[in-house]
Amino acid sequence: MKQESHYVLLKDLIAKMNLENCTPEVSVDSIKITQTGINRPALQLAGYFDYFDSGRVQIIGHVEHTYMQQKGMDHSVAMIKRIMAGSEGSPKPPCIVFCRTITVEDEIIRAASEYQVPILRSQQATSDFMADVIRFLNVELAPRCSVHGVLVDIYGEGILIMGESGIGKSEVALELIHRGHRLVSDDVVEIKRVSDTSLIGTAPDITRHFIELRGIGIINAKALFGVESVKNEQEIDLVIKLEEYNKEQEYDRLGLEEQSIEFLGNKVVCHSVPIRPGRNTAVICESAAVNHRQKKMGYNAALELYNRVTSNMAGNSDND
Repeated sequence: MKQESHYVLLKDLIAKMNLENCTPEVSVDSIKITQTGINRPALQLAGYFDYFDSGRVQIIGHVEHTYMQQKGMDHSVAMIKRIMAGSEGSPKPPCIVFCRTITVEDEIIRAASEYQVPILRSQQATSDFMADVIRFLNVELAPRCSVHGVLVDIYGEGILIMGESGIGKSEVALELIHRGHRLVSDDVVEIKRVSDTSLIGTAPDITRHFIELRGIGIINAKALFGVESVKNEQEIDLVIKLEEYNKEQEYDRLGLEEQSIEFLGNKVVCHSVPIRPGRNTAVICESAAVNHRQKKMGYNAALELYNRVTSNMAGNSDND
């Protein structure tokens, strides 16, 4: 499992949020956003810079702008310059965004050109804009890693199929597509941790919709089976590990105790499935997906069987 670092280019944020660039002379092509947090610099405009994280996107709303007008332009420009200069150990802000289409004074534009910090404007209300930016950055900057496996959407459940190279993961995915399920990624799955409970799997752009079949070569699932056979991303709900059958090893036959595997600090339920000639692995994956959904809805077949057996044994003991 390879963990990766990531960033968002400021130009992508501008395009996503439909922002107006008030400083076109400042290039935004290479500016990177590396933090999910944002900052409304109210305290900084008042002159308090302790614990100021200048590396975040800075957002100025109606409250901050009204305060700047009351304090006067000389004070406001001086504070804006301190914000743009960054703090000790932190870089300059990637940008400063004025919400509600607030008019940006010429003195602030000149300061932005001097410090090479873009000034942007949004038509949205400040709270709405903040929520949208945080949501966007949380997804784009989520911790991520790459794993070897196949991710398939089976009845709405994201099933990550793992196993040694050549064990038949891609062939199982192909059979599942034939049975009406959807491929997310073959061979390499990129996983993003978007919350403490959610992992989102996607395919690398270069291999999206492609499947490698040994002896046949590369096929395009979308081109062969249609757009309904593929999906761009899927939450990972269950991991199925395919492994060669070993008669010396004991396999779980009841499923009372669930095993798990960890990705980026999040645990996912994991089943080890032994592979033998004649076993229909695709049907096993379908059954595992439905059974996992039943458990999430409160029904556990293994627990019901256990309760039946213990009740029957207790009844027989009473009869004796």
